[in-house]
Amino acid sequence: MPSRRSMLKATAATLLAAASTAALPNLAFSKAPLKGGQAPGYYRLKVGAYEVTALSDGTVAIPLAKLYANTTADHAEAVLAAAFQGPSSETSVNAYLVNTGERLVLIDAGTGTYLGPTLGRLLANIEASGYKADEIDDVILTHIHTDHSGGLSNKGSRVFPNATLHVSRRDADFWFDQNEENKATAAVKEQFAQAHASLNPYIEAKKFETFGDDAEVLPGFGSVLRAGHTPGHSSIVIESQGQKMMFWGDVTHGDVLQFDEPDVAIAFDINQQMAVAARKKAFEDAADGAYLVAGAHIAFPGIGHLRRDDTNYDWVPLNYSL
Repeated sequence: MPSRRSMLKATAATLLAAASTAALPNLAFSKAPLKGGQAPGYYRLKVGAYEVTALSDGTVAIPLAKLYANTTADHAEAVLAAAFQGPSSETSVNAYLVNTGERLVLIDAGTGTYLGPTLGRLLANIEASGYKADEIDDVILTHIHTDHSGGLSNKGSRVFPNATLHVSRRDADFWFDQNEENKATAAVKEQFAQAHASLNPYIEAKKFETFGDDAEVLPGFGSVLRAGHTPGHSSIVIESQGQKMMFWGDVTHGDVLQFDEPDVAIAFDINQQMAVAARKKAFEDAADGAYLVAGAHIAFPGIGHLRRDDTNYDWVPLNYSL
């Protein structure tokens, strides 16, 4: 039998241990800190034999309600609010990487360093998706706005050193026309300067080609002129094994208002009347053809279908799959 003395010592040790544990609850059992951020921004799917990887360049809050034209800000705010979006809506900037098995082709190149810290994530997400910038064979632009071309170059160097850049001839002619630049507003003049800085390294390296209206860009990659947003704004189309996907570019901004009200333009459109006509045609074709659509400014990954409904059209996001 243990002695009374040893039993008292054991009891004291137990009490001290319990007291020590009770004194440290915030250290031993503290709540986990908030982490913030999202998983890497890429999503993959197959289109026939092709593999398409949607890539996020990030998101940015922009006052869509104030930027829409052919409507009122109050009406636009009400429509956005009904979809649980504020007047300043978080807007995706998306690009797409197509692996045909023979070529690796990037459609649009993100913002680079131009448009703030919540954007410019394209290169990191390309790498997160398992590819590298120097593996890309070609870059096709839907148009030469900074949020599609700003990621092409960095400090005068090509971000995609082995890629040939493909741009609509109409868009290239516009953005490199000194007369157009001279008569542009100050904000658009800045876009001209950014376009030159982004594209010139490819032009100087003789890694630059233009394509015509509704022309084939590369084997397996067609184009559909949707002029208005810019003079050469073009959707890019792929088809494989009977499946079709159309990369819209900026047919829409957001995924709420313009599907029901395609007459609504946006301040970024160079020719709003033409942009409206192009959007209506794009909507009609997508609904009739029932093919996949990818939108540069539809909530990431920006892929889905268009169907008609009793208020015009309805955007149906692609069902998530592994």
